[in-house]
Amino acid sequence: MKTNLKPITILMADDDPEDRQLTKEAFEENRLKNDLRFVENGEEMLDYLNRRGKYTDPESSPRPGLILPT
Repeated sequence: MKTNLKPITILMADDDPEDRQLTKEAFEENRLKNDLRFVENGEEMLDYLNRRGKYTDPESSPRPGLILPT
């Protein structure tokens, strides 16, 4: 039985660019195929989730299956 499962989008809020880079590298090193998206703070996360401001386009801001607040 073949399934066409697509990896979920993961949305992470973190204001530190180095931490975001380390997270991205950790995903790559562990060969995780998830779509990893970053926002810098809680307000930006709410904009993303409510499709406000620069996050109005569903193609460029897909719904996350997992949210990682920091």
